[in-house]
Amino acid sequence: MPPTFDRRCLRPADVVNAEIRSLWERSDGRLSPEEEERYHWLLVEWAAAVRQDTAQAA
Repeated sequence: MPPTFDRRCLRPADVVNAEIRSLWERSDGRLSPEEEERYHWLLVEWAAAVRQDTAQAA
């Protein structure tokens, strides 16, 4: 089941980005199906965090 994100509790985009980078570094460029799913949800979380950062800056 996909994770749900409470916009009030989002991790900062740079923290999520670091986790994305770590996932790729550990995988040696090839993601397993489980890692691909994790990567997908990290991208969703990262995009939400970027939107929140942009909204707060406005």
